[in-house]
Amino acid sequence: MPRPARLLPVFFAFVISFLHASEPSRAAPLAQTTHGPVRGFTTTDAPAHPIHIFKGIPYGADTSTRRFQPPLPPTPWTEPRDCLEFGPMAPQPIGYRTEAASSGQSEDCLRLNVWTPALRDGKKRPVLVYFHGGAYNGGSVNDDLYDGTRLCRRGDVVVVTVNHRLNGFGYLFLADIGGPAYRDSGNVGQLDLILALTWVRDNIAEFGGDPGCVTIFGQSGGGAKCATLMAMPAARGLFHRVWTMSGQQITGRTRENANATARAVLEKLGIAPDRIHELNTLPVDKLREAMRGGEWTPVVDGLALPRDPFSPDASPLSADIPMVMGNTRDETRNLIGGSDPSLFELTWDELPARIGKSVARFLGDLSPDHIVAEYRRLHPDYSPSDIFFAATTAARSWKSMVVQINARAAQPGASLWVYYLDWPSPVDGGKWRAPHTLDIPFVFDNLAQYRLTAPAAGEIQHLADLMSDALIAFARTGNPNTPALPAWPKHDLTDRPAMIFDKISRIENDPRGAERRLFSTAPYIQPGT
Repeated sequence: MPRPARLLPVFFAFVISFLHASEPSRAAPLAQTTHGPVRGFTTTDAPAHPIHIFKGIPYGADTSTRRFQPPLPPTPWTEPRDCLEFGPMAPQPIGYRTEAASSGQSEDCLRLNVWTPALRDGKKRPVLVYFHGGAYNGGSVNDDLYDGTRLCRRGDVVVVTVNHRLNGFGYLFLADIGGPAYRDSGNVGQLDLILALTWVRDNIAEFGGDPGCVTIFGQSGGGAKCATLMAMPAARGLFHRVWTMSGQQITGRTRENANATARAVLEKLGIAPDRIHELNTLPVDKLREAMRGGEWTPVVDGLALPRDPFSPDASPLSADIPMVMGNTRDETRNLIGGSDPSLFELTWDELPARIGKSVARFLGDLSPDHIVAEYRRLHPDYSPSDIFFAATTAARSWKSMVVQINARAAQPGASLWVYYLDWPSPVDGGKWRAPHTLDIPFVFDNLAQYRLTAPAAGEIQHLADLMSDALIAFARTGNPNTPALPAWPKHDLTDRPAMIFDKISRIENDPRGAERRLFSTAPYIQPGT
């Protein structure tokens, strides 16, 4: 019989092993999904408030064998699957922050990420589901800018971020050329998002979330995806609030426009319409190259998307869903100015032509000379470059928001709140001011993760508090008001009240109304349509 002293090391090893096995929520949290168990990890930076994180959970099967077809659920698995790193991003052109995605690109891209304060604790936390920007062409959520840790901690909410098919892989309309086998091809990227929301409905209670309290939110193309889902019957009931940031979708693509794009892709590839099936087996790189330069948006196909989301009015399908729409004051300072430094040094002589060249299709009968003259009257302190960015923002990015606001606010019984982010970033001498994408680090409370906010993070944390708390309040109650904000009224077309998020946040009625009226006669044409 062994001596007791010799049993001590074995006993201690057993105890340590038992203790580790009994604390999976901290060392390696496990969750059971409808497709199989997943293993995540737990934050250690704030031991009193740990957040459990699961990255790269498959919500759909590999799409490489189902190109241009609706997504299917993933193949089930039985052993715990490590979900510790982001999954692949969708195939896309170079750019769109691809350098930030160590996970690379793949058609096996139907993955989502979850941040939660607790698993299986019986609580019903609001769920925030984020769709990324990059139009419908590129981008991903594989970036620390979209990390949900701070939102979870401050609001006791569950955060989900989603990757899905993009560009022609998600929106190449082949139904009229290829027949019934391709009936949904123009909207499979949106159907991916619907499958992701179905996953949320079926699984989020395991992650401590409430499937009956889901808010979808997104910036730029992500906001447009939200707006499109509001008009898609298959999405009905899968979300209950909508918060969009600089992203609108007034109209979808017409079949005629989408067919022209499809024919152009086939021509580049040298594929005749009667050999369309060859698209299914082409190498990814060859297909991606043929799609380069195309404009991609959902298609009004009469099926998945039966009508335009916000034209001639707001889709009645989502009239009962509360909505927040936001926009930044200087959208085009990086949207257009980011690729052309000369725009920051314009002369008065150059200005009209540069406005005309940049936003011609958004001007209608408005002449650039008239626009310049009116801005000089309204803002005599503006430089030529100031006028260029103000006018192109008002004609292009802000105009689409105004159109969507008008349609939504006119909808009987609809709940809508509007905001503008005016805070000017001091980075690079202040040249960017409040550009496109600036609201992302504020609503995620991730100021340190964005170069235009990181240097000023300490002095503007109060603004991140206001914006992220408003998002959390909206997710919880359907109303963005918080005790720290000035009373934020619903939007109406008489006073046009809007929250101005700035160093001192405030409510203004019809902000920049003169600019809005200046461009009111110009018809808005959705890019890509």
